[in-house]
Amino acid sequence: MPKLRRLSGRDAILTFEKLGFHQARKRGSHVVMRRGDRGCVLTLHKQLVIGTLRSALRQAGVSPDEFMEVYEGK
Repeated sequence: MPKLRRLSGRDAILTFEKLGFHQARKRGSHVVMRRGDRGCVLTLHKQLVIGTLRSALRQAGVSPDEFMEVYEGK
């Protein structure tokens, strides 16, 4: 079971895009990602706090394991 790591906001957005999400809108440093009726909000910070990433995953309905597998390219 891969553990969530600190990622940049840009890396998190790229990983969500690999999971089938798209950028619905952006305002300032906040980006709204959507896939069907699910979505999440990410910030374009150099490092996302683990709790912020975990909250975005919960909003999007994506498990941390699935997210980290896609991020690591497995």
